Amino acid sequence: MPDAPTAGRIDCLIVGGGPAGLTAAIYLGRFHRKVVLVDKGEGRLKMVPRSHNHAGYPQGVVGADLLENMADQARRYGADLRRGEVTGLRRDGRLFTAQTDAGPITARTVLLATGVVNHRPPVPEDVHADAVDRGLLRYCPICDAFEQSGKRIGVLGGDRHALAEALFLRTYSPDIVMISLTGEGLDPDAQAQSDAAGISVVAAPVSGFDFSGDRVVLTLADGQTEVMDTLYAALGSHTRNDLGRMLGTDLVGGQCYATDPHQRASLDGVYAAGDAVDGLDQIGTAMGTGSRAAVAIHNDLRDKDGQTLD
Repeated sequence: MPDAPTAGRIDCLIVGGGPAGLTAAIYLGRFHRKVVLVDKGEGRLKMVPRSHNHAGYPQGVVGADLLENMADQARRYGADLRRGEVTGLRRDGRLFTAQTDAGPITARTVLLATGVVNHRPPVPEDVHADAVDRGLLRYCPICDAFEQSGKRIGVLGGDRHALAEALFLRTYSPDIVMISLTGEGLDPDAQAQSDAAGISVVAAPVSGFDFSGDRVVLTLADGQTEVMDTLYAALGSHTRNDLGRMLGTDLVGGQCYATDPHQRASLDGVYAAGDAVDGLDQIGTAMGTGSRAAVAIHNDLRDKDGQTLD
């Protein structure tokens, strides 16, 4: 029978404190694993004013509240949660050493739950935060389009990605308008799709954003304005994958971490979960990948417990 985990040894370093990372920390803590989680505090869940499609919360749940509750739960089972940034990550034999702004951390395994970054419209940070808090600016139609049913909805973006979001939103409202930052037009096939769906495509690009009132007012380059109840930013995103690149892990399409069905990355001892893994960017999905990664980490470590690491 393998020896019990050595006291003081860090079994897993979790990078990222969103729903995936915190779920993994809860599970691993309950497996009696020593866990350190480092989070910079820039996760997207903090931007969710209230989620109504997360199971178990019929009145909805505020994103920041959900994170706080999960963090408290993780701490109850011994997880060490630290605010900071992991700036470097390397493999040292069978261990991993991370450089952080609070000093180095060495661990037996690493879980990359680093998430993605939404590309934002060009507005000041305080304006952006207020617009998101009041539901004037949104990023996830799967999360909250139901609450916008029947309203005038704007989609910021002029490419096929933005069109796909507009087509998705069309099932919630007959009044959808697409506006771009640069004035680029849709190709003929995409334009035909928007016409068939009754989606209005504004030719002039946006030159100004006004979120000060109860509705969104966009000023166009031609001097006209467009007014809408809410605006979805469909400008794309990128995965936080710098740490995986440092280790040489495989990526899907150069962005998301490639994993097996148990969230193992291509390098032994490295796992990935949450939005940084190719799939549906949802709270429930992130939690599922976080729990699956934690079980794999624990089971993989059980085979190594008691082995000499130096």
